[in-house]
Amino acid sequence: MRIWGIHMGAHVASAPIENNCVAIGWPNFGDLSAVEPNRDAFKNQLAQTYPQINSGAIPVKAGVLFRFANEIKEGDLVIYPSKNDRMVNVGCFDGSYQYLEGDSSGYPNQRGVKWLGHYPRDEFAQAALNEIGSAVTLFTVRRYAQDFLEKVGFAEDAKNIANGMDTIEESEDDQTATDEVSRQAEVTTHDFIIRALKNQLSAYEFEHFVAHIMECMGYTARVTQASADGGVDVIAHKDELGFEPPIIKVQCKQITGKSSEPEANQLLGTLGDGEFALFVNLGSYSRSARVLERNRAKLRLIDGEQLVEIILDNYHKLSPRYRTLIPLRQIYVPDLFNLDEFR
Repeated sequence: MRIWGIHMGAHVASAPIENNCVAIGWPNFGDLSAVEPNRDAFKNQLAQTYPQINSGAIPVKAGVLFRFANEIKEGDLVIYPSKNDRMVNVGCFDGSYQYLEGDSSGYPNQRGVKWLGHYPRDEFAQAALNEIGSAVTLFTVRRYAQDFLEKVGFAEDAKNIANGMDTIEESEDDQTATDEVSRQAEVTTHDFIIRALKNQLSAYEFEHFVAHIMECMGYTARVTQASADGGVDVIAHKDELGFEPPIIKVQCKQITGKSSEPEANQLLGTLGDGEFALFVNLGSYSRSARVLERNRAKLRLIDGEQLVEIILDNYHKLSPRYRTLIPLRQIYVPDLFNLDEFR
């Protein structure tokens, strides 16, 4: 039994979980099962199909395609860190390879998965998250396998499983290795900020932090008194007295899981004329909540990733207290051409 890690683009959203599968792209390559099952054949076809790829990157990328089609076995375990909701999904392969020509997401190469559990990223050590942050689309998880497997009842077997893996890992080319360092810096920074807001602030202090961020963005904001107010934690407005619309009613949830449609609807129920609803959490939102957001012009949902981006954009305006809570310094990392469209 092997333990695999896989990455898919954020645009696939919740489809892999809902459809019980994982997938890789490279739609122009065609059906992987139609290629002779050896690495050289995959390298040759990849070079012919995608001549723009640097020759040094061909072995790694061809290796991903070969392994997805030929090395994954039913019963192997898979760890999928989903980008759209900051969840770590653990499952078991329960189907053979299949090619779905014309897949709308651009991921025609698929394998069936039985999902065993879905966990917020902050439930894992940063070192374990770094291992599944590989820039390679498909990889094996070894060093911190037990951190993930104990979540789904495989803790006793994790060490033997990891030690028994004999899969061949191609050496990364320079561009892939550099890209991995760049991405890891970004992802680790996001994880660090989310952990600080989750673990070092009380729920009430988190409300004050959100109010402060609103002020950094040019609003006047105040935290409400705890009451049966339908979940309104912060009230923000552009004028100092709060008489001029729009008035923004904010609900703050210091959670790294998913907030639901009923929670968002409850906040909408507090609105009057000229008022808008803003829901802020550290995790993500259910699909039905996102549908509600698209259909209600007065509702905006801010998830953990979006909140981090707002913090980074306004970091220079944060008070010393919050810069001490989230100590950051600006660095420059390589911004390489994104090859996700080929994966």
